Amino acid sequence: MSKKVAFSGIQPSGVIHIGNYLGAIQQWVDGQDKYANIFCVVDLHAITVPQDPKSLKENTYRTAAIYLAAGINPKNSIIFVQSQVPAHTELAWVLNTVTHTGELLRMTQFKDKTKTGSDNASVGLFDYPVLMAADILLYGTNLVPVGEDQKQHVELARNLAQRFNNRFGKTFAIPEPIIRKSGARIMGLDDPSKKMSKSAGPANYIALTDSPEIIRKKIMRATTDSGTVIKFDPKRAGLYNLLTIYQLFSGKTEAQIEKHFIRKGYSNLKRELADLIIDKLTPLQKKIEYYMKNKRLLDQVLKSGAKRADKIASQTLKEVKQKLGLVA
Repeated sequence: MSKKVAFSGIQPSGVIHIGNYLGAIQQWVDGQDKYANIFCVVDLHAITVPQDPKSLKENTYRTAAIYLAAGINPKNSIIFVQSQVPAHTELAWVLNTVTHTGELLRMTQFKDKTKTGSDNASVGLFDYPVLMAADILLYGTNLVPVGEDQKQHVELARNLAQRFNNRFGKTFAIPEPIIRKSGARIMGLDDPSKKMSKSAGPANYIALTDSPEIIRKKIMRATTDSGTVIKFDPKRAGLYNLLTIYQLFSGKTEAQIEKHFIRKGYSNLKRELADLIIDKLTPLQKKIEYYMKNKRLLDQVLKSGAKRADKIASQTLKEVKQKLGLVA
């Protein structure tokens, strides 16, 4: 029995933080042997908002380096850059023709990103979910590991696949979202009421590349409450968030952690959490640095991955064109 295909992607937007790592990348690494995995650096999604060209290129390499440093094996999984496989944008245009404007207007992430006014938002940002649907559907994807904030986009991909199949005949697999419960929502250090985000400012997140000094400073300044007992209580959002991070990095149970911190204060928790994060991230940072100094190796991995991805994507696109009556 063949493995189910899982498609995952991260934007090369500069900061990949521990929320991304615990809620996504670690999940991908753990599922390597279980699924036929496709990992994409989605640079075309990144340019839906203004990017500095030099930074974008460097961040694309860094994202690929993080994939490899985290433990994704390019021999078993496909790792590539989205823009190196032209079928993504071509299929996105085709899917635009079966997408209803109202479907995109209902996308909550677009609404969130354009709260200050949608008149200046790019058409690319508005159409982002259709390109994401193309990313997914090109590869016969069965499973899409995402956070709750991306679930709506996977639902759109499902709807577009079903609509195309009903109109032109069976073409696309119908993807299912995989929502990770543990670690899917690491909250902001300075505002634990909202998900950790690079756009909220440096005090909100810990980047995978933050130095030990910066990590300690951010953790010690993290929002907590005025209580004294260290217990997992979702109503105490700041403390709960720090304990969740501690649990995910340590692998210990809630009971073990609570027992460990009996008669200890918040300052003890913060110091130990900072030490734990530094201990876990230091080896990862060294590997990232190694790959960033060996861009020729990164190029080899990405070109090989793009070739493998293009072979699958081109076949899908060929079938789509035949179904549509386009002269291929």
